[in-house]
Amino acid sequence: MENKIIQNVQNSFQSVLPISAQAAAIFYSKLFEKDPSLQPLFKGDMKEQGKKLMMMLSMAVNSLTNMQSLVPVLENLGKRHLAYGVSDEMYDTVGTALIETLETGLGESFTEDIKSSWVAVYTQIASIMKNAA
Repeated sequence: MENKIIQNVQNSFQSVLPISAQAAAIFYSKLFEKDPSLQPLFKGDMKEQGKKLMMMLSMAVNSLTNMQSLVPVLENLGKRHLAYGVSDEMYDTVGTALIETLETGLGESFTEDIKSSWVAVYTQIASIMKNAA
């Protein structure tokens, strides 16, 4: 993955961290709006789920410069998601909800360059997870 893509994602994610609880709430709102059938997959406390989401995103974003250590984590995550009933098509919905969340949370600083970097990173992460499942 190109250094510029990694830098764009890591730098823009720094602006998300202070609003991580709101970002998680926006993400799940957009996700369930796009596909209400996904809501039953989330059985626990959504605030806690949001914290887990943001922790995993943070770990993934921070590990982009060391894909060798990130890949096994993503593969395990993909296998767990399969056990939860996640299908390949759902990854597209999640990706769309993530990009829209970033666009909402980052506002004008979510440029086309930043957006294309996030799309590239999410596409690679989702591909690793789907292949492992």
